[in-house]
Amino acid sequence: MSQPARAALFLAVTALLWSTGGLAIKLVPASPMAVTGGRSALAAVVLVALFRGRLDFRPTRAFVCAACGYAGLLVTNVIATKLTTAANAILLAYTAPVYVALLAPLVLGERTRPADWAFVAACVGGMALFFLDRLSAQGLWGNLVACGTGFCYAVFTLAMRAGRGGSPVSAVIAGHGLAAALGLPFLLAEPPLSGTAWLGLGYLGLVQQGVSLALYVWCIKRLRALSAICIMTLEPIFNPLFVALGYGELPGPWAVAGGIVVIAAATLRAVGEAARPRTDTGAA
Repeated sequence: MSQPARAALFLAVTALLWSTGGLAIKLVPASPMAVTGGRSALAAVVLVALFRGRLDFRPTRAFVCAACGYAGLLVTNVIATKLTTAANAILLAYTAPVYVALLAPLVLGERTRPADWAFVAACVGGMALFFLDRLSAQGLWGNLVACGTGFCYAVFTLAMRAGRGGSPVSAVIAGHGLAAALGLPFLLAEPPLSGTAWLGLGYLGLVQQGVSLALYVWCIKRLRALSAICIMTLEPIFNPLFVALGYGELPGPWAVAGGIVVIAAATLRAVGEAARPRTDTGAA
């Protein structure tokens, strides 16, 4: 098997590992912040061990913003997954490019093209569909927090663009460290967790976050951007599927419609961005 083929296979495994996060979070009987603290503490330890010697924690403005954005992403994603459906939590997070398109001219001086505004309009329309389902008060707050996940992901993306010479892995580790610092007090205050709950936390931190990111870093250097984009769409597809099979939770019809709009818009835009500068015909 060629190296690009192995990278495509391992990236598919990475996407599937990430997509199990919704089910694992649902199944761990602890508060959102407790889950966040335990998961991020374990993930930070694994990532430091795997990438030691290649890390750069210099506190530049871009690095600090990236770390805070990633920590916010981690915290809000777990909270949203606990409060609303896993489908809503992951799909609303995929609206991050909307905030990037809106903020890039201010933060990076990058011009937003007409096609970007069409994408923003499509995604905003898709986001609105999520709120047409009959939501409980908790579900409504979960949807709003999930929109915050998309915003935090956009902050992380913009900060990493602004600090191109920095280390993305180091920023991710710092984000996990911040999330752990915020969440561990809640974990310590929880009633004693069962062995099954600790297994769930261990899986989330060590495998779903730690090992998967190491795989992602290896794969992304060996694949064309277009191939990576297409493979990573497995995550928002399989995340709600795993939750439906393992937890019995089904998204509402309007959320399904909104998810299709958001994924289609985000994928088409990303494919267009990846294909535009490419003139090579390398294997994918």
